[in-house]
Amino acid sequence: MPIIELISIALNTLKNNKIRAALTLSGIVIGVFSIIAIMTLLNALQAGIEGGLNELGSNTYQVQKFPAIQFGGGRNSKYRNRPDITYDQGIRLKEKATLYKYMSIEDYVYNKTIKTNKYQTNPNFYVGGVLPEYLECNNKTVQYGRFFSPTDIERNAKVAVLGMDVVDKLFQNVDPIGKDIIVDNNQYQVIGVFQKKGEGFGQSNDNFVLLPITTMQQVYGKNNRSMNIAIQAPSKELFNESVENIVTVLRSIRKDKPGEPDSFEIYSNESLITQVNSFTKYFKYGAGFISFIALLAAGIGIMNIMLVSVTERTKEIGIRKAIGAKSRSVLIQFLIEAVILCELGGIIGIFLGIVTGNLLGMYLNSPVVIPYDWVIIGLVVCSAVGIAFGVYPAYQAAKLNPIDALRYE
Repeated sequence: MPIIELISIALNTLKNNKIRAALTLSGIVIGVFSIIAIMTLLNALQAGIEGGLNELGSNTYQVQKFPAIQFGGGRNSKYRNRPDITYDQGIRLKEKATLYKYMSIEDYVYNKTIKTNKYQTNPNFYVGGVLPEYLECNNKTVQYGRFFSPTDIERNAKVAVLGMDVVDKLFQNVDPIGKDIIVDNNQYQVIGVFQKKGEGFGQSNDNFVLLPITTMQQVYGKNNRSMNIAIQAPSKELFNESVENIVTVLRSIRKDKPGEPDSFEIYSNESLITQVNSFTKYFKYGAGFISFIALLAAGIGIMNIMLVSVTERTKEIGIRKAIGAKSRSVLIQFLIEAVILCELGGIIGIFLGIVTGNLLGMYLNSPVVIPYDWVIIGLVVCSAVGIAFGVYPAYQAAKLNPIDALRYE
């Protein structure tokens, strides 16, 4: 009997037993849905993280006191006990290091309210003090106005460059260039506005004000804060050599003893992405294990339903074999029914998983993704489940003696 005809018979059988088929499908749907939803969400988050990390800039890396990503708790004593990276250390590094293109020393204070004479923001903005090289090291662009000049740094100029959230809150329908803002009772003239970056993981990337770092430290002092240092290597080929040069010089400046670990952290786009991938793989393992259990249970359910179906259709099988149907055709028919059942459940689970994973990802401002590799894996696994758990019932149907089957009541 042609395969097309066997498929048609299998589909008609499932159509005639809709409730049973739906109940059997549910196990497959749950198993496939769980793995696809989690993989879609993780891929979406990963794409969002990698996009955010790439904001650091080309061939750029950061030096700071604490690791950029810490899993499993807050900043532990190992990192808290490190001495702060001071502004003076940053200046000495800038003078002594030889293998870099740009270097920006950065100082930040958080939870600030930005004001004008009429309006004010919520107290969830941050203020940063930076050098002119900040733009190259952080892949930022001034949309209009200008950025800080060396003269602004030398003169401790009371000027500011704004993130777009500040403009939206304080200068709606007004050109902010030349206007004044107030932060902690200090007044600054706006000289520039950054291009909007948008949100990532529910947090804005535009809720900040930047000042010349000398102005920042004149207002907030130099103590009780550790500097961030952003560095751009001369080229991709010299990236590793640049990192080695910075590590050697900074260890000397901070008096790290030979044999002891660095008293600072260095991270780049690549290292952070590797760290994120290393972390998310454990979620994937967990999702895979949960889905395996769900699919195993669903497979047992399919075997049970198919055995019941064989029993109910014994006389039908006897009639078919009596008029010439071969055991092989009966075997293939029941295998096809099991595979089609699993594939239908797989397709429904994949669709629901992709939709659910992306909805959760969109809630966290991650891009929409389709995990094509896991879609293919899901369909292959469903076929494997159908064959593995359908072969025994199919074999039982195929070996029925037509005379005994016709007598069956």
